[in-house]
Amino acid sequence: METISRIASFSVDHDKLLPGLYVSRVDGDVTTYDLRTRRPNSGELMDNATMHSVEHMFATFIRNGVLGPQIVYFGPMGCQTGFYLLVRDADNDAVLEAVRQTLARILAYEGPVFGASRKECGNYANLDLSLAKAEARRILENLDARPVTFAYEE
Repeated sequence: METISRIASFSVDHDKLLPGLYVSRVDGDVTTYDLRTRRPNSGELMDNATMHSVEHMFATFIRNGVLGPQIVYFGPMGCQTGFYLLVRDADNDAVLEAVRQTLARILAYEGPVFGASRKECGNYANLDLSLAKAEARRILENLDARPVTFAYEE
């Protein structure tokens, strides 16, 4: 029988995890950040339109910001409680500042959601700027609620 190793993210006690920004793992020069927007297993999940809208807005703005060349990936977690942000040669403080600036840009933005056309997206009708703004506000409030240490709490 094949031996399958447990992945690192399954070793985090999700019942203790609060919204915030954490270093999930480091693989060579790529750091994976866990941008947790909801407390896991609380029953409060992001709906698909919120995740999708934040993904389009956040990914576009952060790739067009100061860390743009270092951004490998930004996208939602399947459990609907946050996002993964992968950054090459990451400095935690710079990433936190870039996340804050990106969220502020979403809040200040007026216009169509980036990539909201049939040609650009496979589910373009499922995008809503007001949902992205509400989630951006929520994430900023979470980041302001307590110090960001980047470490999962034991």
